[in-house]
Amino acid sequence: MPNLPEIFLARMKAQLGEESFAAYLRAMDESPRRALRVNLLKTSAEAFAAQADFSLSPTGLLPEGFFFEDGVAIGRHPLHAAGLCYVQEPAAQVPVSLSGARPGITALDLCAAPGGKTTQLAARMRNTGLLVANEPVRSRAETLVGNLKRLGVKNALVTCMRPDALAEALGACFDLALVDAPCSGEGMFRKDETAIQEWSEGHVLACAARQGQILNSAACLLKPGGRLVYSTCTFSREENEDVLESFLSARSDFSLVESKRLYPHTSVGEGQFMAVLNRAGELRSDCIALAAPVKQRVPAFEAFWRETFADEPPQTMLLSDGRVLLPPERMPRELGKLHILRAGVLAGESKNGRFTPDHALVMAVPASAFRRSVPLEGDALTRYLAGETVACPPEYAGWCAATAFGHPVGWGKAVDGVLKNHIPKGLRIR
Repeated sequence: MPNLPEIFLARMKAQLGEESFAAYLRAMDESPRRALRVNLLKTSAEAFAAQADFSLSPTGLLPEGFFFEDGVAIGRHPLHAAGLCYVQEPAAQVPVSLSGARPGITALDLCAAPGGKTTQLAARMRNTGLLVANEPVRSRAETLVGNLKRLGVKNALVTCMRPDALAEALGACFDLALVDAPCSGEGMFRKDETAIQEWSEGHVLACAARQGQILNSAACLLKPGGRLVYSTCTFSREENEDVLESFLSARSDFSLVESKRLYPHTSVGEGQFMAVLNRAGELRSDCIALAAPVKQRVPAFEAFWRETFADEPPQTMLLSDGRVLLPPERMPRELGKLHILRAGVLAGESKNGRFTPDHALVMAVPASAFRRSVPLEGDALTRYLAGETVACPPEYAGWCAATAFGHPVGWGKAVDGVLKNHIPKGLRIR
């Protein structure tokens, strides 16, 4: 069992009672199990399980959640490179399942990095509508962008702002808001020594104060009739029930629908608290703060698309620096008020009449959409993922999708029977 602070243990004993506290201590003596969530934007749980060359066992919490073997280097596996899964603690997968997220809505993940719940929301929305993923810390926001790219998320607008600043800029324009609040991390003690070292009663109270502020910002961003999901990975009442009680006492237009606590001794994962709140009123689909994005034709992109894909080119946005975006269905009207890191899919760059595709584009499109794809397996796949050239049909010329397990893993450019590698250097697996 990890070396837990005596004050924390005393608090847990008082909170759980003798019998449950003993069960909690026994659970903390067990090793945490690694889990993943299948990316339903690209595949099904059944197809993923059939393709995996390592053992999987269902977590029992969600159909797409699985435990996998400790010895599997999942981050270096082709299934991971193809964006077919996301490593995520099983209890952390539950809050989004209570959100009611569905296609076509406008949703907000206010504390989004590293992207587990954001990508889960995108899957439930089927890449439609608008999903604003906000992360105030720039380095963490960059990690979020990378995960959205790998999993093929197309409907997200990534912002890097304080929650109160985002609320001031956008106002009440979301059907759904998720607040996975920064917390003291008590639920992660079994697997995170740093969380134990940083814990104190003062830290708990500081987290609770910040959580209340974030929750108030989320309330300002939610439409009347909308749903708010609040979650933490901690056990303290101060950061969970007390935060909600204080919020609800100040906001008579919100009501608690349900709440859940998952402990290591009562569930298959680590610790998680979650609550669902509704805002009074009638939910309206229209919102004057949002509109269809202004789109522009980019001839170089359209020529590339017709050469590379079987269907007609999608509508695009062209930025002043030549970047070409495939935007979400809706966008905020006042873009100048936002610090945006990503809008939809970065298709690539148009410069001097030529278009160069970005890795995000190949990851956002199914293999069936390409005119030319190069299926890879075994040694050829290993070499490709390491950044090396591989063989391709000699009749191929131009941009092609390299695929693994029937899904794109990166771009290649075919020249005389050789597929030149265009996987970004930072994503190569050596």
